[in-house]
Parts: sequence; C-alpha cells; structure tokens
Amino acid sequence: MLPSFCSAFSPLVLAVETNNFRRLLRTVEALSELGPELTAERDFTETSRRMLSAVMEAAGAREGALFVFNEKPTMLTSVAAEGFALLPEPAFIPLLPKHAHALTAARGPIVLNASTYSVFLSSNGNVAPELFKCVAPLRSVGKLAGVVALGRRPGDAPYMDAELDAMELLCNYIGLAVHNHALTQTLAQRVTENLRLMASLHGFYDTALEAFATAIDVKHVNIHGHSLRVGRYAAGIGEAMGMDAGEIAALRSAGYLHDIGKVAVDRRLFSKPGALNPEEFREMADHTVVGHQIVSSVQFPWPKIDEAVRWHHERNDGSGYPDALAGDEMPLPVRIMALADTFDAMTSVRPYRESLSLGSALSDLVRMAPQKYDPSVVQALLIQVRRDAVGSNRTPLLADHMAVNIAPGDVDQLAATLQHKVSRGKTYLT
Repeated sequence: MLPSFCSAFSPLVLAVETNNFRRLLRTVEALSELGPELTAERDFTETSRRMLSAVMEAAGAREGALFVFNEKPTMLTSVAAEGFALLPEPAFIPLLPKHAHALTAARGPIVLNASTYSVFLSSNGNVAPELFKCVAPLRSVGKLAGVVALGRRPGDAPYMDAELDAMELLCNYIGLAVHNHALTQTLAQRVTENLRLMASLHGFYDTALEAFATAIDVKHVNIHGHSLRVGRYAAGIGEAMGMDAGEIAALRSAGYLHDIGKVAVDRRLFSKPGALNPEEFREMADHTVVGHQIVSSVQFPWPKIDEAVRWHHERNDGSGYPDALAGDEMPLPVRIMALADTFDAMTSVRPYRESLSLGSALSDLVRMAPQKYDPSVVQALLIQVRRDAVGSNRTPLLADHMAVNIAPGDVDQLAATLQHKVSRGKTYLT
C-alpha cells in the first residue's frame, strides 16, 4: 500500500510507474541471484532450469523453454522447459541458414505472430513454433548460443516493452552462460572463458544499475545524472579510505539507488523555485522511507544497501532524517553516502539557487565537519579532488561535471584546516 502522501497523484499513473520500478528491481534481484549460479561448478541442467525460471518470472510468463544452439547440425535443442502441458523432452527445432541468421541479427526479444514464425523458426522439428509467443536470442561474442522461447502469459496478456526489456537484460547473462557451457574442448580454454564470463557478469550488473539510476533522475530536469555522480563520488571516497573492491562496488550501487524513493514524490516539488513549506518538505523527506521500503525486499550481492537508501540524509549531530541518527549510529557507508549526496547537490544547479564553485563547496563541507559530516570522509573527498587537481587520478572523480579550478595547495590548506579542527584540544603522548 502506498504512503498517504501519494494520494494527490493519479492512482493509475502512480500504480503503473511503481509497478515498472518494482519489475525492474525484481529483474536486478534476479541478476544478483544468477551471478553465482552462472559461475558455479554444478550440473548445467539445474543451472538451465534456474535461468529459465528467472526469465519467466521477469516476463510474467506461464510457459517457457531454454534451447541451446548447435551448429552441426544446425538446430535448437531444449535443455529446460516449464509450464507447457505437452512438450517433448528434449524438444528440437532444425534451423535453415536464414533462421540462424535472423536470430543472430535480431536486436532483442521478438514477439511472434503469424507473419514472423517462419522468419525465425522452422516447423520441421518435434514442436510447433506456434506454441511460442516470444523468443529471445541468446548471443555471446557475436554468435548465437541459444534461444529462450516463452509461451502464454496469464490471461493471454501480450508481451509489452517492460517484459521485453527485462528479458533482454537477463538474456545477456544467460547467453554468456550457455556459450561458456559449450566451450568444453580444453581445460585452458574453459578457464579463460570463465574469467571472461565473470568480468562480463559484473559489467552487465553495473550497466543495469546505471540505467536504473538514470530512470530515477528522469523526473527532475535539474538533477539529471545526480544518482550516477553520487555513486561515483561514494566509490571514490571509499577507494581513498582504503576499502576493498567489494565495499567500493556496494557504495557505487547504493549511490545509484539512494534516491529511488523520489519516484513517489510529486514532480512539481522538484521545480519549485522557493523553499518548500512544512507539508511539502515532509513529502520530499519521505522519499528516504519509501526508497527503503522498495529496496529492503531485494537481495543484493552486497549487504545493507537499504541502510544507505534510508539514512543518506542523516547527519552527525542528529539533525537529519528520517530517524535522527547521530555519530556512530550511522554506519560508515551511510556517512559516505551523506557526504557524496550533499557534495553533488552543492555543485549542481537547483531551481532555487546556482551551483557553488568547487572551492566554495569544499570549504563549506570542511566548515560543517565534524558537526554535520564525518571528518575522515571529508578528508577522503579532499584526497580525491587533489588527485584530480594534479592529474594523477586514472579515472577522474569529477569527470565532466565541473572544472577542477582549485589549486593543489588550496586543497592542502583545506585539509590542514580540517585536521586542526579535529585535533584541537586533544593531548598527544610521545
């Protein structure tokens, strides 16, 4: 049930928007679950069933089959099937060169109808092509590896763009897994392809969340790119603090998703030129709670993503929201997310003000530490900005968002000021 502040929206529009985001989240969750499945050493038949179930759930299908592609002879052979009342085991579909070419060249899943069955499938096997309503080619390194074929949906509902997009995202993974399974000629080749597979899986997952971050920001023309930048800043801060690769990946993903609750906020509030009144502020602030509700049921590969989503507006002195946490009550990833979010807000244009310069934003953050922000996190941000200033960052933190118009010496002065604030009044023994 949606929170009360959503009551001003058209129920149908909000329900469609919320369902689309929930479907995409379920798809992302399926990706996180499939990653270990695809690289584990287990029977391929079991892996095939799990992959097929994930696609069927994402597309809302009642019936489905996973086929692998064989070049000699050229045919599709089923390795998993679910939901069909009468489907041979295995089912096979011989392919002519034109069928193999059409499947390889297809840009994504294909909704089948009377005029397209013969383009992609032949009727010479032991299963009628008309049994399938949608097919998704599985490709890897530009070659056809197999096909996911889906039958009916509940109520014979058609396959729409949302279902096709979810299928395409998952089938990128599955094509790699099916291709990898076929590469069994030599141990050395298998090891090499496994390593490439794992690298590709991480790339697909990151790409999926990047697309999701872009979708979150689309409501507000003034914050396009905000979630992507917060993810990049948070990851950069974590790297400067010596976190390991898994922790840095978690920070990046949490940054991409931190504002997901804003999908339930009235669009007009994003463009209001003046201050929000108390009621409007409460509606805006509740995006942290809504976001937490959305992501808390998703099993991500990294723990505590939901904490960063709920608490990224908490502050060291307890003045933040929604739970007025203070100091060590805020986990380190939350403290990093709070600073990354604020830094991007300061250096971006808003309807009620111009963006601050890089130097002004950093000076304000140093001034507000440690009352509002963890000084060790601010120090890590200064480290990364200084690396940008001297050109030593292989991947610049600020990228194309703003000019690095601050001298390394000025960053050093800010760092010294911050250190003095933190150490002032302390006694050190020698």
